[in-house]
Amino acid sequence: MASGDTDVLICSAALQYLGSTAITSFSDGSTAASLSNTIYPKVKAMTLGMYPWSFSLKKVQLSESSGDPISYWGKSFTLPSDMANGVPRKVFTSSDDFAPNLTDYEIQGAELLTHESTIYVDYQATVAEGSMPAYFVQLLTYMMTWHLAEPITDQASKMQQWKIEAIGSPIEAGRGGYFRTAMNIDGSGQASPVIADYVLVDAR
Repeated sequence: MASGDTDVLICSAALQYLGSTAITSFSDGSTAASLSNTIYPKVKAMTLGMYPWSFSLKKVQLSESSGDPISYWGKSFTLPSDMANGVPRKVFTSSDDFAPNLTDYEIQGAELLTHESTIYVDYQATVAEGSMPAYFVQLLTYMMTWHLAEPITDQASKMQQWKIEAIGSPIEAGRGGYFRTAMNIDGSGQASPVIADYVLVDAR
């Protein structure tokens, strides 16, 4: 694990790839720090959700919420607070590894609504930077470089360059670049990665 890594260090490395000055914190008063602070949580969540990374997978039994759900569903369960991207990967009514996926449910905010009385979920957890393996830290750094490139350099070509470095050329459909390397290192390969859209908002 990359025990010395932090969100600030990852963003600093991305900025240095772009020829910019490293930041010391997200509140150091610089434009780069402000941009990094706005963009990083979204890029981190997106990158975790691109693939079922082995280090982020968890299975838990959900606790039933107090009170009746305001809908035709009979039961309401509280989703894990550390769940990345707000949705579970799979929902079951048993802890058995061969249990079929449940499809008769609905997600409302932080609640899972269903008619079932017992619910287990497989999900990807938000992982602290110090617990991320080195290959994922490198991928996250490239992803941040991609998303910071245009606002930091004012060059769309830089954004395209680092997007290719992170996830490959358009013909690779988001499965190339260093993402492919990280995916292969992770060694799971049980699900196809889904690449989210470019998440940068106008933070300037």
